[in-house]
Amino acid sequence: MDSMITAAARALATGDPLGALNRVALRNDAPALALRGIAMAQLGDLDRAKVLLKGAAGAFGPREVVARARCVVAEAEIALVSRDLTWPVKALAAAGATLAAHGDWLNAAHARTLAIRRLLLIGRLDDAAALLADVDPATLPPPLRAAHELAAAGIAIRRLHMTIARNAFSRAIEAAKLARIPALIEEVEADAAILHKPAARLIENGAERSLLPDDVEALLTTDSLVVDACRHVLRCGEVKLSLATRPILFSLLRTLAEAFPDDASRETLLLRAFRAKHADESHRARLRVEMGRLRAELASLADITATRDGFLLAPRGGRPVAVLAPPRDEPHADVLALFADGEAWSSSALAIALGTSARTVQRALEQLSAAGKVQSIGRGRTQRWLTPTPGAFSTLLLLPGPLPGD
Repeated sequence: MDSMITAAARALATGDPLGALNRVALRNDAPALALRGIAMAQLGDLDRAKVLLKGAAGAFGPREVVARARCVVAEAEIALVSRDLTWPVKALAAAGATLAAHGDWLNAAHARTLAIRRLLLIGRLDDAAALLADVDPATLPPPLRAAHELAAAGIAIRRLHMTIARNAFSRAIEAAKLARIPALIEEVEADAAILHKPAARLIENGAERSLLPDDVEALLTTDSLVVDACRHVLRCGEVKLSLATRPILFSLLRTLAEAFPDDASRETLLLRAFRAKHADESHRARLRVEMGRLRAELASLADITATRDGFLLAPRGGRPVAVLAPPRDEPHADVLALFADGEAWSSSALAIALGTSARTVQRALEQLSAAGKVQSIGRGRTQRWLTPTPGAFSTLLLLPGPLPGD
């Protein structure tokens, strides 16, 4: 490899894409195309970067399998940053295997980190953790070590293991500073800030207050009957009852829990569960039926008794009752949660991450756009969505992936 290619590669490794371009901008050989593509990606011109990397992969000869695999890994990183979750993951796995077989352990580790980050986006935490465990961060250079620790922190915060997350963020910041790449330091510090943002609201005994992620973790270790409105789950210690597929029952349960220790009126229950502003006898009959179903679901944890005005939640053993609500109750909060990273998403990528249909996501985006909460850029297949004003709230409880005990 000639001296200009080597110098350009070193410039990219230290986060200096302009310095790299100064050395290879006028060259069209395969190594130069690859370096130019990576430089354009670091500068944010992802479309141009993809074209250059595809050209480089085609320009490398059939025997230059390592160089072609590196181009595939670079393309995968661009796809991840642009939230193209339909990009073929098998190609990344094959490229990583090729790099490892030829002794390029650093780029093989980078390919593995990209695969982990993709798994995090779609909520496959166990698979991400298994891949992460195969890499010893001590063997990685500072930039890759920082990315590795960020992935570890991402898994930990989604599982609400806050001490593990805090330690991983500390190691990531230390590695980023050793790398001396300003953009990497800024990214790590911005991600670590999630630990200091309100993650939920606690509604208990008629009072309401914000909770930090540490507070949420502590709440879930108590013996309280916790109605988790972020995941539509009822929690009590190690016991978990999911009502995610039964929205009416969960709405009734949340209403009862928010009214505790008092009863919830029939009018409030009908309004919250059935949107019935003027209840008639058919509504009241339906309420009795649904309350019977909810009573059966809660049999081991609580009872529901009828009162003169409504219904009362009565936990077994006199346990306290708490409602864990999102920082803000708003429609399609799960979609907005994915925009918290500041990246632009396609509707198809959002559907993959949320495990729902593209049409469902498209309807949500149309409603959020009409409310001014998201905006689109581009058209057709290149259309992407983003939020114009990222909030000051942590949305980790709304992201795909299970919490402890799920």
